[in-house]
Amino acid sequence: MGLREEIREQPAVVARLIADGRDSIERVAATLQARGVDEIVIAARGTSDHAAVYAQYVLGARLAMPVALAAPSLVTLYGVEPKFGRSAVVGISQSGESPDVVAVVAAARRQGAPTIAITNSPDSPLARAADATIDLAAGEERAVAATKTYTAELTAIALLALALGPQDAGAEAFLATLPSAIAAALEVEPAAERIAAARAGIGGAIVLGRGFEYATAREWALKLKELVRLLADPYSSADFQHGPLALLEPGFPVFALAPSGPPADGQVELLGRLRTDFQVDLVVASDRDDALALGDGLRLPSGVPDWLMPIVSIVPAQLVAYHLARARGIDPDSPRHIRKVTRTR
Repeated sequence: MGLREEIREQPAVVARLIADGRDSIERVAATLQARGVDEIVIAARGTSDHAAVYAQYVLGARLAMPVALAAPSLVTLYGVEPKFGRSAVVGISQSGESPDVVAVVAAARRQGAPTIAITNSPDSPLARAADATIDLAAGEERAVAATKTYTAELTAIALLALALGPQDAGAEAFLATLPSAIAAALEVEPAAERIAAARAGIGGAIVLGRGFEYATAREWALKLKELVRLLADPYSSADFQHGPLALLEPGFPVFALAPSGPPADGQVELLGRLRTDFQVDLVVASDRDDALALGDGLRLPSGVPDWLMPIVSIVPAQLVAYHLARARGIDPDSPRHIRKVTRTR
């Protein structure tokens, strides 16, 4: 199975996790509630670090709970174990084999903090280091670039947020349709292929998102780097206006996420300015007609709650990266210099 097949497998992966993983996630949530946790610290690297950024926004928005990203090098390089206090510590890793992520979780467990592993490898060192494991059950991911394990990580985080937070009948009802929303996002593949073919010669790009979609912007940029060998720089749209705006010139490629939600009006206003004042080359992923009209559009399905949209919006981004690699004569199944499992210390 290659990368494209794993991208297209994502509706089934998410459906399976919702159906089979919910009970274990709710047990994890009950444990955290019983322990009186008032902060969450997350250790992750690479793609999983973008899932951690998503968790910062989702858990912060839905639980009003501080979520911090750990600095694993403090433990492994400097020999310093942070005092976790009343924090729960979560390690996120598709392979569960990165020693620095494992070290953070192990240090927290030694201090008596509740620890959780979110991984596709329930027998991995990370899973053994943690008190509890959320098994992504995505099946073997053979492609070097993570796709289905990323959407599974986001889904696990969303389910954990639901289990920890107040009842949400709307979100509960939507969960059953989430796999079909991902399937609908896969239908933009012809547009993704066309967009990629038109930009086969680009030398760099900016990727913009805000709020929940900041994680998507970071992951989209990573896919452009590892699959396409493209220098792609991700920004929160707010941060982008504090200096990096100076990078722009006519024709410069900007990939943007602008789905419905609180950031959307500001995103549309900014993208309109970038098109009018800077004449950039815009690619926009959105469910809004006014956003899509600003550039080459990737239509996202409507009706997806904004906090769950990153599970859907990353799919067109993956397809653009896949087809852009092919348009540049690069094999997306064999990105150079990187391996499936990276063990950083």
